[in-house]
Amino acid sequence: MAYVVNAVWRAKPGSESIVAEALEQLIEPSRAEPGNVYYQPYTSADEPGTFRIFEVYADEAAFKAHGESEHFARWGHGQAIPELAERGREFFETWPS
Repeated sequence: MAYVVNAVWRAKPGSESIVAEALEQLIEPSRAEPGNVYYQPYTSADEPGTFRIFEVYADEAAFKAHGESEHFARWGHGQAIPELAERGREFFETWPS
């Protein structure tokens, strides 16, 4: 079973470009993580300043490793998260095939 994360980041007014830059920097190293199956940030024109990240990992341990990675420490905790008005996450597990 895979571990699925649906993250929603809402930037503080005026911080949208800072959060967008951090997410852009997170894409490639996050996708290169050994336990990463899929990592895709996206936005909607209907929700300016709201960033969503759809993430799939081999298991919960791989997700935790992502949260402890150097790139997430730098770009997530160091740049994006301090600029958020709101941060939400939902966690799921896929069913066996």
